[in-house]
Amino acid sequence: MLLELNNVSRTIKSGNKKITLLDAIDLYVEEGEFISLMGPSGSGKSTLLNCIGMLDDFTDGHYTFLEEPVHDMKSKQRSHLYKEYIGFVFQAYHLIDELTVYENIETPLLYKNVKSSERKALVADILDRFNIVGKKDLFPSQLSGGQQQLVGIARALITKPKLILADEPTGNLNSKQGLEIMELFSELNKEGVTIVQATHSESNAAFGSRIINLLDGKIVSM
Repeated sequence: MLLELNNVSRTIKSGNKKITLLDAIDLYVEEGEFISLMGPSGSGKSTLLNCIGMLDDFTDGHYTFLEEPVHDMKSKQRSHLYKEYIGFVFQAYHLIDELTVYENIETPLLYKNVKSSERKALVADILDRFNIVGKKDLFPSQLSGGQQQLVGIARALITKPKLILADEPTGNLNSKQGLEIMELFSELNKEGVTIVQATHSESNAAFGSRIINLLDGKIVSM
């Protein structure tokens, strides 16, 4: 089992009101699964992804990741788990404008203190795999949306994560670029990478091996 959520919720305060973003969710994810989270805007898809990815915390319940109780951890331990095992792909790419493609992809390896020679080899490898060697010295603003998303995925994969979390990964792309990204995810999944994506698109969701529907912070079908 890669991760398990038992009765997890997330609430936030807005003035005097308590707003429930996620409500008593139970979910397990096996290694090698490809899960699609679906639901209208505001249903809790992104919140769930962010909490699984340890960018936000569940306010109640138990979260176990690789047998480790995330709900009992201090933020430093959680941060270590996240950097070690999780890659994030965002709709808005989240590339660093001032860095080249090469430097953007290399960044997660710097956080992990990977030696320079190893970093060079890993980045060269992934540039080759994504056919973006010719783009390595360009800045994000010089790339198309599809190319920026490829760089975002390459950056997420550079640390060889066990889990990729993708939040509307094709939301800013045209249909051809979007299909290429989904086919790439499918390929990565066949190689053993576990993927959880949040999507509005039924055709993107169909790439998953399991579809989970959310509404008002609850799982309504899976």
